[in-house]
Amino acid sequence: MKESILMSNTIDPNNPPHLFVVIVNYRTPNLTIDCLHSLVNEVRSLPGTRVVVTDNASGDNSVEKIQTAIENEGWGEWVSLMPLERNGGFAFGNNAAIHPVINSPTPPNYILLLNPDTIVRPGALKPLVDFMDKHPQAGIAGSRLEDPDSTVQVSAFRFHSILSELDDGLRLRFGKKFKERWAVVPPNFPDNITQVDWVAGASMIVRRQVFEQVGLMDEGYFMYYEEADFCLQANRAGWACYYVPESRVVHLVGQSSGVTNPQAARKRRPQYWFDSRRRYFVKNHGWLYALLADTAFAVSFALTKLRWLIMGQQPVDPPQFLSDFLRNSVIAKGFIQSLP
Repeated sequence: MKESILMSNTIDPNNPPHLFVVIVNYRTPNLTIDCLHSLVNEVRSLPGTRVVVTDNASGDNSVEKIQTAIENEGWGEWVSLMPLERNGGFAFGNNAAIHPVINSPTPPNYILLLNPDTIVRPGALKPLVDFMDKHPQAGIAGSRLEDPDSTVQVSAFRFHSILSELDDGLRLRFGKKFKERWAVVPPNFPDNITQVDWVAGASMIVRRQVFEQVGLMDEGYFMYYEEADFCLQANRAGWACYYVPESRVVHLVGQSSGVTNPQAARKRRPQYWFDSRRRYFVKNHGWLYALLADTAFAVSFALTKLRWLIMGQQPVDPPQFLSDFLRNSVIAKGFIQSLP
């Protein structure tokens, strides 16, 4: 089994992939296999497409189950499985596949990051590739993510800032003009191709030259904020990011991470979310800016909790969220420890 997996990881130098798809699996073999099923016709419609599934040391039967599906379904010509020695997070799992292929003699034009908890709608990948082919200034583009019933999910965003943290903490429904300019989630979500700051990494296509210019994704993030950080680095290097809603992908929200699904609201926010948020602000804006961002959120969210208490409203955030936030703030963790 191990030998066949390693052999299947090689890329034919005489037939380089135009599109290279990376799926990072961690203890979600059934979801990953369903995702691969949805890619069968997409691969046929885009000759030269290759897919690599990396496994972040799941420690269950993921490797065996996924490899068996690849063999039984006859997917070996376009799917490879790459077991990794440790679980280094989302960026680590993607980089493990991206690094060797972009440094190969015949690298692909585009790399698509695709979550294992996605189902690609028929004809979803070609619009992304066609858009990138026609717009050389575009470095990154994201799909329209949606629920199984086609309800649109927010998947295009503005960069995080002090004012966006203030907006997030206040949780006010009014102030449309303020939100239009500063909120991470825009009040009017676009329904056509739009240039945005960053897109969700659940289905995000990246031009190879972006990786060559700004480097791979930052493995200092275990999960969350890494795609926002990567899009920011690309933006600073002059690459534009777009939302392409013609590319429709079902996203089973939080099934792979367990953080953003409905059940997660009853659980405390994991440590790596706070670490990623702190890293994003310190790395990209400096410790003073990060301190101000922490203060903006903490004060505004404390006021929101007081408002909820007076009005008798139930909290909608994870348990002990504010206290956990304060314990993981820049000032509590220390400026030197803020960027591991």
